Amino acid sequence: MSNSQNYAILSKQRFRISHQCQTSLGAIPSRDKIKIGVTVQIVQKQDQRTGNLTEGIVKRILTSSNAHPHGIKVELDNGKIGRVQNII
Repeated sequence: MSNSQNYAILSKQRFRISHQCQTSLGAIPSRDKIKIGVTVQIVQKQDQRTGNLTEGIVKRILTSSNAHPHGIKVELDNGKIGRVQNII
């Protein structure tokens, strides 16, 4: 099996796992549902593999589009940055 075939298989597996995580958590909130001052749960870049969530209050919305497959990127009031998975 070539490297490109291995890469294609791994990419499909990652997407499948990512998609399963998203569907098990429910729908990812769109930008229009996220407001400054709202309490949310985010997944930080370093926690993407584990799915560990961090709770905090939205200080800034960083993603300009209304939707993103992995969640809208925000900055919390404590300075942490991640993608919104849930609104509390």
